[in-house]
Amino acid sequence: MTDVTRRRLMGAAAALPLAGLATPLMAEAPPLGPSFARHRRFMLGSFEVTTILAGTNMRPDPQEIFGLNVPEEEFEEVSRAHFLSTDESRFWFTPTVVNTGSQVILFDTGLNPGGITGALMEAGYEADQVDTVVITHMHGDHIGGLMDLGAATFPNAAYVTGQVEYDHWAGAGNDGFNSKVRPLADRMSFLAPGQDVAGGITSVAAYGHTPGHMGYHIESDGARLVLFADLANHPVWSLARPDWEVRFDMDKEAAAASRREVLDMIATDRIPAIGYHMPFPALGFVDRAGDGFAWVPESGQLMG
Repeated sequence: MTDVTRRRLMGAAAALPLAGLATPLMAEAPPLGPSFARHRRFMLGSFEVTTILAGTNMRPDPQEIFGLNVPEEEFEEVSRAHFLSTDESRFWFTPTVVNTGSQVILFDTGLNPGGITGALMEAGYEADQVDTVVITHMHGDHIGGLMDLGAATFPNAAYVTGQVEYDHWAGAGNDGFNSKVRPLADRMSFLAPGQDVAGGITSVAAYGHTPGHMGYHIESDGARLVLFADLANHPVWSLARPDWEVRFDMDKEAAAASRREVLDMIATDRIPAIGYHMPFPALGFVDRAGDGFAWVPESGQLMG
């Protein structure tokens, strides 16, 4: 080693700070807290589809909700195999926006107005840009964002829902329906299964979770997608085991039959799907697994 090289190395070493001593160039970086993106956008043919996270929360004792008809030991065994806690479970609430190029269509509205409008804004939409709001069914976490202090949250929108679903809740004396849905009745149109919201967006019967619960088949330029709403409320405790009873399913036998029928179609056709309560971004595929199904989260297939 030459003297010149040795002197350079020694000078550089002398300039290094002692271990554990800060210098003016080593500023502290305080923790910023958890961060989670609230939207996921992709193209489906010529349609632009965005899933938006309108809310999330933890609920205790998941077997009070899922697997009501299975022994505790079986529930614990399945949960452990999938790294799931049996003490608490996270719920996700994920509306979907479909921009057809001529219409901005919102499917479901979350728990409350603030949740849905905040998530929409982060995704680049204002509430007054929504042309159509589609309600898959009328549980509170789907209709909660429809009205804000007595005014429509989406002032320029028309509203679409299933005729069977509307008729049930209209006669049920339900406070949520009366405060959130009934004031918009004169701006609503009603569908039967197989009818279109718009070109390429067709209702699919998935009765059982509620009397008129429906999903939607979306197709653009040959690309297909199914929004299955609350057909399955959890990737393991519901979708993977379609016969496990779910507390929120009003007709549990019909709900299980719908799960098998619709999930079988999605798996057979190998098309992507969005589930309202699947872990965000709620986008994935359905595969067959034994006597049930498996949720396969999207892993870049729709980024192109």
